Amino acid sequence: MSIPRVFFRLAGAFVALAMLSAPFASAVGPARAQADDPTPPAEPVKLIFIHHSCGENWLTDGYGNLGISLGENNYFVSDTNYGWGPDSIGDRTDILNWMEWFRSDSMPTYMEALFNESGQNSWYARNLADPGGENQIIMFKSCFPNSNLEGSPNDRPTPGEDLTVGNAKYIYNSLLDYFITRPDKLFIVITAPPVQDREYAQNARAFNTWLVQDWLRENNYPLNNVAVFDFYNILTDPDNHHRYYNGQIEYITDNGRDTLYYDSSGDDHPNEAGSQKATNEFIPLLNIYYHRWAATAPSAEQEVVGPAPQATQPGIAATQPGIMATQPGILGAAGLIDGFDAGVPAGTNGWEAFADEAALSSLTCAPEQGALRIWADIAPGSWGSCVLFYDRVQDWSAAQGLAITIRTDNPGMLVNIDIYGGKPDAYGTYLFTLETTPEMSYNAVRVELPWEYFLRAAWEENAGAILDSYQVTGMGFGFSPPEGAGLAGEVWVDEIQLIESLTDWGAAPDVGRAPAPEDEPAPPDAEAPAEDVAEAEPAAEGGNRLCPGSMALGAGVVLIGLQGLRRRR
Repeated sequence: MSIPRVFFRLAGAFVALAMLSAPFASAVGPARAQADDPTPPAEPVKLIFIHHSCGENWLTDGYGNLGISLGENNYFVSDTNYGWGPDSIGDRTDILNWMEWFRSDSMPTYMEALFNESGQNSWYARNLADPGGENQIIMFKSCFPNSNLEGSPNDRPTPGEDLTVGNAKYIYNSLLDYFITRPDKLFIVITAPPVQDREYAQNARAFNTWLVQDWLRENNYPLNNVAVFDFYNILTDPDNHHRYYNGQIEYITDNGRDTLYYDSSGDDHPNEAGSQKATNEFIPLLNIYYHRWAATAPSAEQEVVGPAPQATQPGIAATQPGIMATQPGILGAAGLIDGFDAGVPAGTNGWEAFADEAALSSLTCAPEQGALRIWADIAPGSWGSCVLFYDRVQDWSAAQGLAITIRTDNPGMLVNIDIYGGKPDAYGTYLFTLETTPEMSYNAVRVELPWEYFLRAAWEENAGAILDSYQVTGMGFGFSPPEGAGLAGEVWVDEIQLIESLTDWGAAPDVGRAPAPEDEPAPPDAEAPAEDVAEAEPAAEGGNRLCPGSMALGAGVVLIGLQGLRRRR
């Protein structure tokens, strides 16, 4: 058997910076083509600031002086405040609200209003004439109550409903799904100011340091259109800094305390001295961020490919409308197993979750906003599965293989793509064990797998036999970490389709499957008969793990190298 090859196609739509005929770039982070430039832009640049009271004080002449200082540096400043915008979205600027701004179905409406706002909602002199056009820089900040983050300083990104370290990380990771679709905009995150209460001070310090030092790096975010200014850190001590100093960016966080130093006579609003210190340190950094972005931003003549009209759930990048229907190699509507936007697939009871409760493992799976969301927390040596069974045997033999679009919060996670072959009362498990790649944690990735990749499970009779696609009972996604290693993560799946031919996007490196797990029991209510199950056998030695193959974007979208992209949620 030859070593298999896997072909990928990125499902996300966004503008890149390389020529269509050029090879993929090898860089995995924002480019630094020249030394940082702290000088103001040569021409006026439109900027809008999303804020509430602390931001208003920061902008105000005679208090923080940010507004007039920005103007002196060639930024035409506008701002939002309470009551602003469609649905009064300006009322909601907590960390938990950023998903509504940038990742909800209403996002296109909010962004259109934000990009075209030229009004003032705070007291600052604006001496520049409006240069026209949309706002190019989007600054946004939450107020000081958002420094009361519950949880623990080192919590991993985890979706939730509350203001916690893990959920805050998850939200900011999710925002990158939108930001990358707008390389024509520069997004500046201003961290929430500190409070005087010490209860959650260490959490606030850890989270804001993560934003500055780790957020973009962990995600290997490739563009220069996102930056962070640690307003929190500036306000914790006179000797804590986030600034451009002696020819380099200086980030000092270890002086003094983790609470508000510049209080307003016991009030948590930063005082004039702290706000002015922040202005003095921020302006040169903003200039640097602007020049980094401007060096690679698309020109006015270039088309910007934004998200599809309906924003998708975090974890699934928006796809180009209609692109799936026009790709060669797709079997049309009859080949769509599940697109997760038209109810339960015919002849099934829908997707069902199973897990080894005896080992305290848990797994949930359900369609959410046009994709299948799977959340797995599997104990060492245990298992969990998300499965779809048919009422009648399916004939998939007209297809050459299976295609899925997948995304995950956890690069390096092993996911068994299972197909159940044979009669309902005597089926076998055929699987391909995929190790999620860094690309999958940054953007939705299309994976095409021919039938010969699906081999009979090692713990069943005739282990290693190739799937006969003439008789298919169902399919699923399984998780079974080896002894001594647990597994926790989120997977998003979309557009599961039968393909009539592999899409040859060019030569792909030879890659193999991830080492097959030794044990993944079938769902408890769908066990294969005893005579069809043998002793569990060890996985074959020497299997290579799945690595990135060739990638392509839809017609008209320029290519960008995404090697090593990573998203932790």
